Amino acid sequence: MTKNNNPAEWLIIVNPNAGLRAGEKDWPIINQLLIDKGFHFDAIFTERPFQGIELSRDLITEKGYQKIIAVGGDGTLNEVVNGIFQQQRFASTDITLGMITVGTGNDWARMYDFPKKYKKAIKILHNELTFLQDVGKVKYRYDAADKSRYFVNMAGMGYDALVAKKTNLMKAKGRGGAFLYLFNLLTGLFQYEHTQLNIQIDGKEAFDGKVFSLSIGVCKYNGGGMMQLPNAVPDDGILDMTIIKKTSKFRVITNIKKLYDGSFVQMPEVETFSGQHISITSTPRHSIFLETDGESLGTSPLDFDIVPKAIKLIVRKKALKKFSGKDGIETQQ
Repeated sequence: MTKNNNPAEWLIIVNPNAGLRAGEKDWPIINQLLIDKGFHFDAIFTERPFQGIELSRDLITEKGYQKIIAVGGDGTLNEVVNGIFQQQRFASTDITLGMITVGTGNDWARMYDFPKKYKKAIKILHNELTFLQDVGKVKYRYDAADKSRYFVNMAGMGYDALVAKKTNLMKAKGRGGAFLYLFNLLTGLFQYEHTQLNIQIDGKEAFDGKVFSLSIGVCKYNGGGMMQLPNAVPDDGILDMTIIKKTSKFRVITNIKKLYDGSFVQMPEVETFSGQHISITSTPRHSIFLETDGESLGTSPLDFDIVPKAIKLIVRKKALKKFSGKDGIETQQ
């Protein structure tokens, strides 16, 4: 981090552990590509989980950065977004946020067809075509205390959250790769129990029964490419929800392929919903686990809200053609 009191135009927050430490190993390459493209930036590395929240919040407040690049995976992007919402110096939409993906899942980037090649990604960041995307907010319980978290992709509950938790524990031990989530998806079947849930959408009961897995979000993908919310549009002011009701292990194993193309929502044990406010309660003895953007957080009771067009994200132009809300597009000069 530069010691100059006058901040550079861009703040770059790097997660060195992302992508089996690709954040650390590839940073010299990324650093030089940014310099070659004319970026004037200050870069700082995170040293522990959730530090990206503190760094982005404090540096925006103290130094006045309004252009930020997250170098990492979905969790790194999530932390920076939460830091943006925790600071009070600027409106969230007055801050421009871009991403260079070095993670293993990269599901937010998949939504926008963001390239994995660093040179191509940096060219898109340099163009600064921005899109005002919706943001989800969830209130949850952690250690008997009420907490809240923003997310820009998806929240998973039940079996999805168990798989995310197992995956995060393995990542912390240095394991990773594209098949890690799929491995835990299969092995976790033998330790998961269905959960009885009551779900209210916009004040009306939408579901009451046993649930295998549940996803709520503003984008389509999680788990390294699984299309859990095939109908999601990231700027329509609506939360999408997919419920997989109680089902057998055999049905899960034989239909995994359908998770990747979104066709699983046509199965009889799957229901889809949408709304602006979603409340989820479980029986007192059987709380349901929560993860957002791949980060394990806490348990039910859960309250979800949509914050329309609340974050300004740099995206590639061709990705916007598939979204309806063209009025969310801005071009920076």
